[in-house]
Amino acid sequence: MKASNSDLISAATEARESAYSRYSGYSVGAAIIDDRGHIHVGCNVENVAYPLGNCAEASAIAAMVQQGGKLIERIAIVGGASTIGPCTPCGGCRQRIHEFADKNTVIIVMDDSKEWQEYSVEELLPASFHLPES
Repeated sequence: MKASNSDLISAATEARESAYSRYSGYSVGAAIIDDRGHIHVGCNVENVAYPLGNCAEASAIAAMVQQGGKLIERIAIVGGASTIGPCTPCGGCRQRIHEFADKNTVIIVMDDSKEWQEYSVEELLPASFHLPES
């Protein structure tokens, strides 16, 4: 059975509960369905030396790669301070997602309207950095 967007949002929400957001108070969870149909999750892990923290999306991508996934089919990102609210990937994570995406990859996030939306990588990161095809 193929996981639905609701399944992904639930997995990201559950991953968010494990976030270590001691400094910002902003917890994020991410859940990916890869090219093999496997779900991989991650949460943000902050560090007192801010640049050393990990975003939820980066953590989920690392889990996917470690387990043999090559392509993100869909990714859901859930974040917020005390409650779940609008949360789109930061610029760095948009580039990270792009690295493992194709034109069919779907990014599921809550936008400022507090509704779940689906975006393509091109919509979130137009004119992205990439190496020329050989």
